[in-house]
Amino acid sequence: MTYNRDIHHRRSIRLKEYDYSQAGAYFVTICTQNRECAFGDIVGREMRLNDAGRMVDITWNDLPTHNDNILLDSFIIMPNHIHGIITIVGAGSKPAHVDVAHVDSGITYQPGKNRAGLSKDRAGLEPAPTNGTGLSEIVRQLKTFSTRRINQIRNSPGVPVWQRNYYERVIRNEHELHKIREYIINNPSNWETDENFM
Repeated sequence: MTYNRDIHHRRSIRLKEYDYSQAGAYFVTICTQNRECAFGDIVGREMRLNDAGRMVDITWNDLPTHNDNILLDSFIIMPNHIHGIITIVGAGSKPAHVDVAHVDSGITYQPGKNRAGLSKDRAGLEPAPTNGTGLSEIVRQLKTFSTRRINQIRNSPGVPVWQRNYYERVIRNEHELHKIREYIINNPSNWETDENFM
């Protein structure tokens, strides 16, 4: 069914009038489509990534390649969601540029192709404007790039990996930052009591 704003009444979960491109630390949670356990398993209180989980890890760590305005902090991939802290520091997005072939976790990066291994014209990975990339654009990049990588290894083009929306929290002080880092690190140990546990 096509989205109809008069029927579906979809509301934004973002804070009204908050500029999510301004400098600051943001705690982000993104869930998989239908909360599918797509990224691996918890074994002995540790997360064991499968190939799809490794593609998400590669994509997360590659975000600063596309955005010179971010620093990555604590991050965890769970079976059906991820948690991470992104700090926006200034500047904006920049295009991915790969000069030499590089092999990482089974994906071959080649000159003239983006990091998902697709030709630039097929991938449509044009950089966002460089006047202060906001959090929603950074999350969009993470979802888009990781979905393309996952669908490439699964041979399942066009299949959604992520839920449409995501959850974010503006981190207001050092105490809150410390507590969220602890939460992220301890997430695998608390999997069976997690609200996302299936």
